[in-house]
Amino acid sequence: MISQSDRGIFVFSVGLQLVLSQVLFWAYFAVFNLFWSEVSPYFDTYFVYSLVALAGLTVEATSRRNQDWAWTEKSFFHRHNAALRQTLFAASAIVLFLIATKDRAMSRVFLFSYLPMLYAVLLLTTWTPPEFAFQFLLHRARRPSTLLIGPMARVRALVHWLRGKQHIGFDIAGVLSDETTARPGDPPLLGTLENFRTIVSEKKISLVILTEPPADTDLLSKIISDCEHCGIRLLVVSDLQERFHHKITYTESGGLHFIGLREEPLENLFNRLLKRGLDVVVALPAVIIVLPLTSAFVWLLQRWQSPGPLFYTQDRAGFQNNTFRIIKFRTMHVSNADAARQATRGDERIFPAGKWLRKFSVDELPQFTNVLRGQMSVVGPRPHLREHNERFSHVLQSYHIRTLIKPGITGLAQVRGFRGEATDDASLLRRIQADIYYLENWSLTADLIIILRTACQLFFPPKSAY
Repeated sequence: MISQSDRGIFVFSVGLQLVLSQVLFWAYFAVFNLFWSEVSPYFDTYFVYSLVALAGLTVEATSRRNQDWAWTEKSFFHRHNAALRQTLFAASAIVLFLIATKDRAMSRVFLFSYLPMLYAVLLLTTWTPPEFAFQFLLHRARRPSTLLIGPMARVRALVHWLRGKQHIGFDIAGVLSDETTARPGDPPLLGTLENFRTIVSEKKISLVILTEPPADTDLLSKIISDCEHCGIRLLVVSDLQERFHHKITYTESGGLHFIGLREEPLENLFNRLLKRGLDVVVALPAVIIVLPLTSAFVWLLQRWQSPGPLFYTQDRAGFQNNTFRIIKFRTMHVSNADAARQATRGDERIFPAGKWLRKFSVDELPQFTNVLRGQMSVVGPRPHLREHNERFSHVLQSYHIRTLIKPGITGLAQVRGFRGEATDDASLLRRIQADIYYLENWSLTADLIIILRTACQLFFPPKSAY
């Protein structure tokens, strides 16, 4: 019921945003035409671009995950990200259409001044969803009068959530509890469970929320029976997350219901196929076109400063901690006696040109062959030596969770600037948390953004790169 309300508001808000994006487009077109009259003859062209922008926004909306529906509970940071994401989708659709059609009639000034205004409108409508939207979806006659059952300590833990829901239709009638006193600001105490049917009738209750599952199964059965008898919806606040001391997820398969410890989008076969397809699309041209030319260039540098093998291979821990041989351009002298030691800034084992190759990540290019072999992905957690894995697992107990997906040439941690030697536990912890966040929130869009940011870092490497 609650998730359906959130989804309904999401659909309504997105529909409103799509309409407002078109109103903004044509209002700005009218104003722009006053100062740039040459755009008038190209009305049909502008009409097409308005539809392209609309298509980009629609694609973005349909790609949202379920947890992105509840806009009413998001912080400014989340709302800013949502508006920025929407604007980027619209801009990408426009730019791709421009490139594909090689259109010269459309004013670039118009398009790229329209986009900041679009962002502002999207942010405004995401930040302050109009009250009439809630009234439209949740008519006063259908606003559920809600009764809470459970200890006051649990009720107080729900206060913030309850207040966030009240303005979209949840009126709190009061609490049934064995306790006899309440604090200022608590919902009113209406009695105990013995008064259930009387309170339901007097307060016209249409929704009951159990703040925790009762330990007494007979009591739970009675509450369910009373709610069914009175025709009242019943919701139970799960305390499994507190029992597990971990965020949990729910899965249903073949009639069986399972509890998991995290969302894993790449456990979906379709998502894995999408990711593998992206890997092949990126890695194949890199291996066929870029790698041979780069190999010749690196070989010349090595002949000049540090003769020896072109490539360097090393055992790394990969998917589910299985060992594979990673391939890189050699950047250290052949006489390197301590291969397990992490490279550091000013490392004497690295020959001069090797420092440049590492700074601009040129040494990583041969790993695209690991990608084609299926040992790595273009995007994922960086693979480490087994010795490092054992050491790093003492910093964070859930370290090895990052091995539930294939390691990558680049990753979320790398584009956030966490590269090179991990000098302390805090910097290592930030990398691991970024890897686990990526595992739990993977999307094809995220991979594309990480690849684009990595491409930018090839030309403007972060200070941590060496």
